Amino acid sequence: MFHSLWQNGIIQFGIWETVYMTLLSTIVSYVIGLPLGIMLSVTDKDGICPVLWLNRIVGFIVNIFRSIPFIILMVALLPVAKLVVGTSFGNKAMVVVLIIAAAPYVARMVESSIKEVDKGIIEAAQAMGTSTGKIITKVLIPEAKPSLIIGGVISMVTILSYSAMAATIGGGGLGQIAITYGYQRYNNDIIWICVVLTIIIVQIIQEAGAFIAHKTDKRIK
Repeated sequence: MFHSLWQNGIIQFGIWETVYMTLLSTIVSYVIGLPLGIMLSVTDKDGICPVLWLNRIVGFIVNIFRSIPFIILMVALLPVAKLVVGTSFGNKAMVVVLIIAAAPYVARMVESSIKEVDKGIIEAAQAMGTSTGKIITKVLIPEAKPSLIIGGVISMVTILSYSAMAATIGGGGLGQIAITYGYQRYNNDIIWICVVLTIIIVQIIQEAGAFIAHKTDKRIK
């Protein structure tokens, strides 16, 4: 069975679909989640620009999405996906679902990374009269870069696991192959091959992320 799937390019295409959905969803999730995470950090009571009402509203919205199990959220968001891309089936719809589900998670990861920045550095920048915007772009983000990268790796792996679950409602990738050619045809070998391929992809993501984080960490000489 595996040889047949490989010869027909189904395995290769499944790998590509998994990587495509994961990368695209991660990038767009960070476009949304990064500013949200920065906002949550700087508007906190201990942040550089406390705005408690805004922090509580954004935090409440983020927590709502984070508290819903992905399998339930995925089904609930299908009408939204259809509204955005014109269909509630296939990879395009699944990418929309993955982005909406992952962005709040990313926001909390970013918030945690920003809060790890040494307060002494922030206070020094404030003492020199640095504006809030410059503190964010010139101090917080650069200082938090290694942690942000590690958080990005964790988020990408989480989105990868989400993409596998998305196969249950029409998504593609290795999850779809495992379900269609493995589970539904009682072929455990295909299921385990998909598991191994997923593990390999995760290891590549983690090793690449750790290498980049190490290179960007100014504390390491």
